[in-house]
Amino acid sequence: MEIATKIAPLALALIMLGLGLGLTIQDFIKVVKIPKDFLVGFISQLVLLPVVALSLALLLNLSAELAVGLMLIACAPGGVTSNVITKFADGDVALSVSLTAVVSLISIISVPFIMFASINFFEISVIKEISITSIALKMFLVVTVPVIIGMIIRHFAKNFVDNQASLIQKISVILFILVFAAIYIQEWNNIISYIVNAGLVVLILNLTMMILGFYIAKYFASGVAQQRCIAIECGLQNGTLALFVGTQMFSENITAFIVPTAAYALMMMITSIVFVFIVKKNT
Repeated sequence: MEIATKIAPLALALIMLGLGLGLTIQDFIKVVKIPKDFLVGFISQLVLLPVVALSLALLLNLSAELAVGLMLIACAPGGVTSNVITKFADGDVALSVSLTAVVSLISIISVPFIMFASINFFEISVIKEISITSIALKMFLVVTVPVIIGMIIRHFAKNFVDNQASLIQKISVILFILVFAAIYIQEWNNIISYIVNAGLVVLILNLTMMILGFYIAKYFASGVAQQRCIAIECGLQNGTLALFVGTQMFSENITAFIVPTAAYALMMMITSIVFVFIVKKNT
């Protein structure tokens, strides 16, 4: 997993910079002014997703390493890929961006908290000297700081950023794909075992959350566009961030903890494409 340890932090910082370039203060003000749709997506992603992941880990009697790895991808926020897929699905892109941005910023607190709680719950022995504070600080540097820098750049070069918005979005998605493509190439001999060990559980988690998000939003969100957005946000996670956190927290047997993230990244792209096809067909 040498690629993950060296490339993931840089790729994550660039992806978050791209996210920041698409944000303004107004995006955060909208969340306060029209909170209902945001709260449905926020609670589904930040609270329900880890709960479902924990329930699956216990019901399927996963090994401790695999269970903690599942919690790692489950507590990661949505990524910029979800914004792109939401656009293809004719969902509420503004809501998608707001959810990605706010949950990403909160993740510097929520992710370390959930991960340390998971390590204690599943009684994993971590040899690396780490703390919640140190992980939160590292996440702050590669998540929050790039977002802020991106927003500052946008403030002073709005026209340029707006004209390049599509290119910036494409670069972010390409970076995400490149990180995982590099890992799959490096770990090709283990790919089959990854899918066998984690493929089923991450597929169940992914489909369960997309279905739950879709129907919860159907009853509590304001419309079809918001329903599609929330379903996608619940299903697509920031795998690059999960990789970064995993490499910072674990030194021994790191591959075992990263397996669910690598498998989930593959599964979520397939299921999201199927989701877009289904909703487009039924439109």
